[in-house]
Amino acid sequence: MNAEKRRLDETGDGTGRWRLWGPYVSGRQWGTVREDYSAGGSAWEYLPHDAARSRAYRWGEDGIAGVCDADQRLCFAIALWNGHDPILKERYFGLTGNEGNHGEDVKEHYYYLDNTPTHSYMKMLYKYPQAAYPYARLVEENRRRTKADLEFELIDTGVFDEDRYFDVFVEYAKAGPEDLLVEITAWNRGPDAHRLHLLPQIWFRNTWSWGRNAGERPRLSTPEAGVVEAVHGELGRYLLYADGDPELLFCENDTNGRRLFGVGGEGYFKDGINDYVVGGVHGAVNPAMSGTKAALHYDLTIPAGRSAVARLRLSASDAREPFADFEKIRAERLADADAFYGELQAGIPDAERRSVQRQALAGLLWSKQFYHYNVSHWLEGDPGQPQPPADRLRGRNHRWTHLDNSDVVSMPDTWEYPWYASWDLAFHCIAFALVDPAFAKRQLVLLTHEWYMHPNGQLPAYEWSFDDVNPPVHAWAALRVFQIDRKARGGAGDLFFLKRVFHKLLLNFSWWVNRKDPEDLNVFQGGFLGLDNIGVFDRSAPLPTGGVMRQADATSWMAMYCLNLMRMALELAQTERAYEDIATMFFEHFLAIARSMSNIGGRRIALWDEEDGFYYDVVSLPDGQILPMKLRSMVGLIPLFAVETLEPDFLDRFPDFKRRLQWYLDNRPDLAELVSRWHVPGVGERRLLSLLRGHRMKELLRRMLDESEFLSEHGVRALSRRYAEEPYSFVSDGTTTSVAYEPGESRTGVFGGNSNWRGPVWMPVNYLIIEALQRFHHYYGDDFTIECPTGSGTFLTILEVAEELTRRLTALFLPDAQGRRPIYGLYPKLRDDPHFRDYIWFYEYFHGDSG
Repeated sequence: MNAEKRRLDETGDGTGRWRLWGPYVSGRQWGTVREDYSAGGSAWEYLPHDAARSRAYRWGEDGIAGVCDADQRLCFAIALWNGHDPILKERYFGLTGNEGNHGEDVKEHYYYLDNTPTHSYMKMLYKYPQAAYPYARLVEENRRRTKADLEFELIDTGVFDEDRYFDVFVEYAKAGPEDLLVEITAWNRGPDAHRLHLLPQIWFRNTWSWGRNAGERPRLSTPEAGVVEAVHGELGRYLLYADGDPELLFCENDTNGRRLFGVGGEGYFKDGINDYVVGGVHGAVNPAMSGTKAALHYDLTIPAGRSAVARLRLSASDAREPFADFEKIRAERLADADAFYGELQAGIPDAERRSVQRQALAGLLWSKQFYHYNVSHWLEGDPGQPQPPADRLRGRNHRWTHLDNSDVVSMPDTWEYPWYASWDLAFHCIAFALVDPAFAKRQLVLLTHEWYMHPNGQLPAYEWSFDDVNPPVHAWAALRVFQIDRKARGGAGDLFFLKRVFHKLLLNFSWWVNRKDPEDLNVFQGGFLGLDNIGVFDRSAPLPTGGVMRQADATSWMAMYCLNLMRMALELAQTERAYEDIATMFFEHFLAIARSMSNIGGRRIALWDEEDGFYYDVVSLPDGQILPMKLRSMVGLIPLFAVETLEPDFLDRFPDFKRRLQWYLDNRPDLAELVSRWHVPGVGERRLLSLLRGHRMKELLRRMLDESEFLSEHGVRALSRRYAEEPYSFVSDGTTTSVAYEPGESRTGVFGGNSNWRGPVWMPVNYLIIEALQRFHHYYGDDFTIECPTGSGTFLTILEVAEELTRRLTALFLPDAQGRRPIYGLYPKLRDDPHFRDYIWFYEYFHGDSG
């Protein structure tokens, strides 16, 4: 067992001491809902980037390459100044949701390069321009542009031209659970020597300004030259040692009321270090050398093409020679990381693919953030602060007063989405299971805890609106993590984890049935369901036509949910037979959904269109009129996901369940005929449960694999490309609404300025398509072939189709024959420059034509 695996074993359930310190500092805390105390919920405007340097945050902290303890009491990150910027570069800048022509967007270049599950070794890169950072130009140019234009990015401003920038690499290596080595290497990539102010910063999260029993204020001070002492009532005592002779600067992590509001007296505020370094205001920092925020100021002049290094050590122990073993430990931890990934990637012979996967997993691990949000306290306001407007008590998230989050959680992104989203988190856990199954399981359990899950059974969607509904993929994720973990354990599955999640998901399933199928038709609604602007209307708002939308995707997600819970129940029934009854219940519910998708409530309202060979949403108008929404989109492909195979020896373990399946075959052939031939043995006598019989599956795949519709060179598009030349139009009550194919940035403001499901390739749903195809092949075997691409004359097995989609998706990140990665097609510097081309960004969607 390699060293990192041993450390993982020591951490047990994912909360052990080796995880105490990690990359848990957010990339952005400003502009978040939890920092918004406005009357109308204008989060972006209430605490903008310009105020962030001067205002103490209530619920968390942000920084560049930041780390902190798991409860975010003590934080560390870097700050930079090139001598030209109007402010210290302490945090990432980007456009707010209301500033960008395509919604919020970070305007920085940083890359997560390495990380291990216990964060014993971490590395990232931040690219810092030597010219003044173009804050105003980015805002003004994007404001000028329309939704028909591309976003104006940092690289478009020319600040990286002639390589006039610094590559700032930040490495962390743990000597022990509470002993963290930091090496910061700044490379001058430009043609001339240039000055750089490097300011590693250490500070305490502000817990003392809110009047809620914070205890004694923690303190930073300097017991000797080059050392900062941090003392906290709960965390204890830490020492930050600096190699070299940096200038020590101290202030308080307190709001500068004078700058922001024109009130308040003198003090050493949060922006004191900024004012001292950038503005030369000597009175902004504390001459007594103490406070709750401190910086170690290195004033460097770096020759062209050369680097400078700063080394620090943050430790809970006193060290007489803190840097004597520094390089030895750093090299050991890097070797540990190499050994860990070497074992994980033993079956990947190609070095490029190994590099892509390692950076992808690094990004995932760097996106673990401390997330703190008590909705009740947030709504009521704090005793130490002005009373919030009364309207807040009836505003955003007011139904979620039970929610009290204070945990390390996986975020979709550290800047753009620095808050968890329930279905994003489910996908993260599948990938986490490769490297850290304990953390994956803990995350899935966490979301079902009573301080997350609503008492009525609803899972919180995301902080902008916990009430919104995400697709019910939690059971799928829990089952897959269980299976991945069982395989890694050599067959010993964690049934306690599975049972724990299963019982809570029963509540969530009941919530779906009771709240999203109000007419008891087994046809479900759910609003946008993560697909944002994919439809003709905003599906989370009342229909402009009136009436009700019967959603093919919501109903299919619920069919998938039934099969996932059925399989979970069968896994548990191997040790407790009573779960067979529950498995039967979910099988019956699955059949009822399958029936309703073909004949809603006995009214012959079908979501499946036999003529088109596709699934569509259907609108029931108040006058009784039924209108199918014949828009070919990902909505109609989601029925593929409801698929499960059962091995014969596995099925034989459950005689009661098997007997009940036979009863349906004998007594309800009308239901049995609606779904795949689960009573007919496939390859190896295994059985299949699916919404799609062979004919429907072939019809659906014929559409999906048509390059003039869904299939692109880079995966499956979210909308048919046919609508590029002939947009889909929906006519109702004399009003026409159109949807056109939009392969990249969205040109519509429906459901947010950066929402785009009208053409791009989305990675998560493509993953589910591939997994579904693998299961279908598992049943049908090599005898079942399909033309791929449609019209090509080439016929592939279903597994070969899955492999072809895998090839197209992974090719997004890999160099092509000219050595260029499709993801960087727009920008020659990103694509060709040796200091850019091998550092990879991982998006959630990709241009439907170019990649």
